[in-house]
Amino acid sequence: MINESLVREASERMEAITANICKVMYGKDEQVRLVVMALAADGHVLLEDVPGTGKTSLVSALAASIDSSFKRIQFTPDVMPSDVTGFSVFNQKTQEFEFRPGGVMSNIVLADEINRASAKTQSALLEAMEERQVTVDSQTFTLPSPFMVLATQNPIEQYGTYPLPEAQIDRFLIKLSLGYPEFSQELKVLKRRPEDKTSLGAVANGGDVVKLRAAVQDVHVSDDVYVYIQEIVTATRNHPDVLLGSSTRGGIALVAMAKAYALMQGRGYVRPEDVKYVADYTLAHRIQLGHEARVKGIDEHGVIADILGSIAVPVSAGE
Repeated sequence: MINESLVREASERMEAITANICKVMYGKDEQVRLVVMALAADGHVLLEDVPGTGKTSLVSALAASIDSSFKRIQFTPDVMPSDVTGFSVFNQKTQEFEFRPGGVMSNIVLADEINRASAKTQSALLEAMEERQVTVDSQTFTLPSPFMVLATQNPIEQYGTYPLPEAQIDRFLIKLSLGYPEFSQELKVLKRRPEDKTSLGAVANGGDVVKLRAAVQDVHVSDDVYVYIQEIVTATRNHPDVLLGSSTRGGIALVAMAKAYALMQGRGYVRPEDVKYVADYTLAHRIQLGHEARVKGIDEHGVIADILGSIAVPVSAGE
């Protein structure tokens, strides 16, 4: 089990990154914490919301807070896979092909409006997100560490978009919606000067993130909690309103996010309450509802809530 000093150090680091981002993301503390948890859990984030709610600001603030490289790929129908992964060009002087890195070659990558790119271009991210590498002309290039993709999509305007396939959605550790800020918080945004966003300093670096990810791996999960997680994942496949349940990757993601949440809370072990808190963010986007459920107005979040309410919570605290 991870020792207490490392737990305390990791928790303080995660809170410091969160507090720094919240300097420019007013009233979005919970969403920022979830993104920082996903960073520590070595996962990717899908941000689905209407334009102008601060999705890009959140991603750029995250990159600035951990002093890491940041690239934005604006997805449109004419963006090619090579724009994402990179491509080889022939050098007349050396008479050799040289690799020109694409937008994915960065620590933090913003895949903006990912559902506006063609399926072929969307698939260019699959290897990068899962294997942390890209293959161009039979050559494999390792991505920088740490690496994280944060993708955005607009749930309202669907004309000219290409819905993400299940294989792509399943690779996002969590899915979030920022929503509109409260009145007082939005007023602060209106009064904010442009330089307030660009002057955000770093409170961590890439090495700190690598240590955080190692610490998350060492968080203890008891057998009772593992069984509890497996029961939740299995229930998504057997629920009457669900057409397609969570994959095994969903269970792995639930474990990782529960560990990250426990660590942020200053604990070196996972409690069932940690699992319940992150379950909706981790599993809701991994299930498909049947037509009848849609007609009845049932959504994925309601199904996850129903599942959590129907499964007995283990008595063990997970120590």
